[in-house]
Amino acid sequence: MKVHILDDWFDTLRGLPCFSKLASHEVTIWTDHEPDPAKLAKRVEEAECLVLFRERTAISRDLLERLPNLRLISQRSVYPHVDVAACSDHDVLLCSNMHSDTPSYAAAEMTLALMLASYRQIPEQVASIRAGKWQAGVGRTMRGRTLGLYGYGRIAQAVASYAKAMGMHVQWWASEVGRARVRADGECLAQDRATFFATSDIVSLHVRLKPETRGIITADDLSRMMPRSLLVNTSRAGLIAPGALEAEIAKGRIFAAVDVFDTEPVTDISHPLLTHPRVLPTPHLGYVTEDEFDLQFSDIFDQINAYKSGTPIHMINPEVWRP
Repeated sequence: MKVHILDDWFDTLRGLPCFSKLASHEVTIWTDHEPDPAKLAKRVEEAECLVLFRERTAISRDLLERLPNLRLISQRSVYPHVDVAACSDHDVLLCSNMHSDTPSYAAAEMTLALMLASYRQIPEQVASIRAGKWQAGVGRTMRGRTLGLYGYGRIAQAVASYAKAMGMHVQWWASEVGRARVRADGECLAQDRATFFATSDIVSLHVRLKPETRGIITADDLSRMMPRSLLVNTSRAGLIAPGALEAEIAKGRIFAAVDVFDTEPVTDISHPLLTHPRVLPTPHLGYVTEDEFDLQFSDIFDQINAYKSGTPIHMINPEVWRP
């Protein structure tokens, strides 16, 4: 098959062990991001299969209408960036392994790294020593503090295990279903939503972005956070109401460490979350490790080979499959 891989910004995949799974295919790798559907369609007009890097490129009806040769989209995990109905209308099969038994340990580790880097002022301290000024200030210890985890999913549970190993107290808030699971597992559930935000030294978000969770973290929630508390977001920027985090940060009360933004990649260096001294920003690194890529794309390439062999797996819209 003619396979086009989108958004491999550092040309990483061809150096991973899993890439050998595409040996029998004609592979084209695009190492930049093209947001314009017309220009992107021109690039990949011969593609029979598109491979996606998570949500870096939106697959719209407009794009699909321009790709008559496309038969398969192969990716991993959730797919809010893919117009599934349009895929079905154009006889394009979407395959996506939902990996129900495997959390992204890379994302969990990144969450912990952001907490530590913010509390110990690591970016500021590095900048100081490189400028010949030695120490730049005094950080804080995480042991004994309360970590509030919003969302009771696999990544959050991995983060909880790291936090407990460091001597932190962990409390939870989640959807009604998630709260029931917290209780059933004997974990510490906050008395109510307001108490959760008011008593957590660190609040870390671990919720999937769906229509019903968009803007779920409100300005009122952030206003209840303690002075000098830290908000960490390695999930999705859209979970926070538009402008709410920027407005709260501007008050100088809380800190934030964010790995996700409303529009990515962020190229505007005047963006308030890039410039404010109380914000530690990183460029969506949560799942960006060689190990995680090899795990994810091994599944993605298996889906391509299964389709080619006539036995597709992890079909999201199976109604379009015709042997």
